[in-house]
Amino acid sequence: MTTDLKAQADQLRRLHHGPEMLVLPNVWDAASAEIVAGAGYPAVATASAAISAMLGYPDGEGAPWREMFAAAGRVARAVPVPVTVDAEAGYGLQPRELVDRLLEIGVVGCNLEDSDHRSGGLVDPGAQAERLAAIRAASEDAGVPIVINARTDGFLPRSGVAEPERVAEAVRRGRRYLEAGADCVYPIGVGDEHDIAALVTELPGPVNSNTRPGGPDLARLRELGVARVSYGPRFYRQALADLKTAVELLRP
Repeated sequence: MTTDLKAQADQLRRLHHGPEMLVLPNVWDAASAEIVAGAGYPAVATASAAISAMLGYPDGEGAPWREMFAAAGRVARAVPVPVTVDAEAGYGLQPRELVDRLLEIGVVGCNLEDSDHRSGGLVDPGAQAERLAAIRAASEDAGVPIVINARTDGFLPRSGVAEPERVAEAVRRGRRYLEAGADCVYPIGVGDEHDIAALVTELPGPVNSNTRPGGPDLARLRELGVARVSYGPRFYRQALADLKTAVELLRP
């Protein structure tokens, strides 16, 4: 099993380096994962906000990690492609335990964010870099170099980072995270094309971005050099909106 997981981790890592941009329509259960994999996507990613909502909990580590990992495990068992899980801030798990739990459910990648869900704001970048380095070391020791997507949350209003400082702060944090062993940097919430271009230029590694109304589309993100695009809970919310419309049409 370790050999298979290592091959999947290596494959997922290669997908971050082209030649095609890695597009990940995030999933929340086995059925949605099968749809994405069946459509030909080379990897599957979960969305923590969607899974926690499906389970009846608020986002931001509001759901017990065991329930979140059980749901992610069902996703991984449902598809033949590499799976990366949104592990939020790591649920307070120690690095080796986090790695072991991810591998136990058949997952070979994870998002790890630098928001502090307990006190608000952002985790100290040095402390976050140390944690990422420890997770990298633990995964190497386990024989499966999991793909770490280091999310940095300075573009989110709750972060407390002033708007003029957000690009510089994302670059400062992203560089430290890449040096610590992260494979990709995810400055969530950035939508301005010039900011995205600056991040791609200044960060010495792959950058994860999003599409959003009024912002650059997939074609433009490719031109800007973005390596990975994810959608968070967007498709989960759209599915619920479609259900709401459908059931309302049934009422007399």
